[in-house]
Amino acid sequence: MKHKLDKMRETSSEELVKRLAEIKESMFRLNFRKALGNTDTVAQIRREKKELARIKTLLRGRALGVEK
Repeated sequence: MKHKLDKMRETSSEELVKRLAEIKESMFRLNFRKALGNTDTVAQIRREKKELARIKTLLRGRALGVEK
């Protein structure tokens, strides 16, 4: 877990914003598959949500000047 966060901190804000858009697209597709009855996607949705929250937290910290 800590290694993922360290890697995210090393990436640039532009790359994080790009990854944020990718995750949102992925979440849309996963939610659509879940609505069609595929129950295997629940764990993937949970992982994507957590990564989305991490990225948003890092970007917000950088905007406030807390993160570098």
